[in-house]
Amino acid sequence: MPEIARRSGPWVLLATLVASTSGCKAKASATQCDQLLDRYATLVVTEKFADASAAQIQKEQQREKEAAHGDDSFKNCSSEVSQAEFECAMRAQTADALEKCLE
Repeated sequence: MPEIARRSGPWVLLATLVASTSGCKAKASATQCDQLLDRYATLVVTEKFADASAAQIQKEQQREKEAAHGDDSFKNCSSEVSQAEFECAMRAQTADALEKCLE
């Protein structure tokens, strides 16, 4: 084997590994999915009731969590929502904007 080929072997292997894993994008964790749900509920409540109290927001978050447990979309959150989608959704200023991040 030529000297150059032996030296470049690890670099070729590393480049191959990077290329093969770059398509595997990190997904949202279960904790992040809960954060998304809380964020969505907060946005929904504060859009409906501009002067919503902390108790109203917390009640809506709890209601959304209970509803989500039976929803397939939420159950698949940690396998379908990418980190980029999560970050976009957490920056969203409206419920509609949050939903668009997840489309």
